[in-house]
Amino acid sequence: MRELKILSGQANPELAQDICSALHLDLGSLTLGKFPDGENFCKIDEDVRGRDVFLLQPTCPPVNDNLLELLIMIDSCKRASAARVTAVIPYFGYARQDRKDEGRVPITAKLVANMIARAGADRVLTMDLHAPQIQGFFDVPVDHLYAAPVLNAYFEQMGHPQDDIVVVSPDEGSIKRAIGHSKRLGGRLAIVDKRRSSALETKQENIIGGPVEGKVCLMFDDMISTAGSICGAAQLVHEAGAKEIHLAATHGVLCGDAIDKIREAPIKSLCVANTVPIPPEKRLDSVQVVSVASLLAEAIKRIHHHKSISEMFRPPGS
Repeated sequence: MRELKILSGQANPELAQDICSALHLDLGSLTLGKFPDGENFCKIDEDVRGRDVFLLQPTCPPVNDNLLELLIMIDSCKRASAARVTAVIPYFGYARQDRKDEGRVPITAKLVANMIARAGADRVLTMDLHAPQIQGFFDVPVDHLYAAPVLNAYFEQMGHPQDDIVVVSPDEGSIKRAIGHSKRLGGRLAIVDKRRSSALETKQENIIGGPVEGKVCLMFDDMISTAGSICGAAQLVHEAGAKEIHLAATHGVLCGDAIDKIREAPIKSLCVANTVPIPPEKRLDSVQVVSVASLLAEAIKRIHHHKSISEMFRPPGS
């Protein structure tokens, strides 16, 4: 592993350190900062010539600062003669702008993918993209990981009987995700019928499947941004008589008044992964953070040794 080098931007250095600890490696040293006029500065403080370099940087808020820092780090590594540069982006920002749903709007997810490849990234490692087809936006190989094993393990340790569990999809777009969790955790499946009235407003109308009355409802999503949709779905499930409601998401972006909504929602817990750093002021007693460092570390090791990533998620014996 001596040819492997892991470097981190300023977006989530704690996750990078956890990954290095799992791999028994030292985190690479680089200097990041800003010039007096606000321009970003980057200098790699150790030799990366001929090395297999992994740059960890989720493009979470502040999105534009973190994205530009990632691009500058990639360029620094390429100009320092790194043999290969992998952009490790646990949370890929701009992922929701993945299509033209009306006239005269951009497909920003494609633009960002082009920028990362153009900067010099040889491949990308990411987790739970908002839309899996974004992998096709990149002109370099993409390895797509899932936080489902870590989130499932969190709920399995609660010890709820399978007959008491209902896995709830907060909208039609999350049905496939909910089915996957249901197969592992057991229980029945329910779907919340969500109607979007604008880019910022949604309304939850009906519950399909279930029933949820008297049940422990587990609700999964890829990200929680303003928390409006998932808290609205939780309220609908609560009104339908659910005994307990637990939320889970890979990316806890938690922007705007998300924490206030979560505090007021009829939920018992919210579980998020550490793909995005959660500041102390947003860590309510009901918010639990689980680590995906071991998943990312295993993926990095497999990429470095040219081994399969899909085998990480293959059921035992298959």
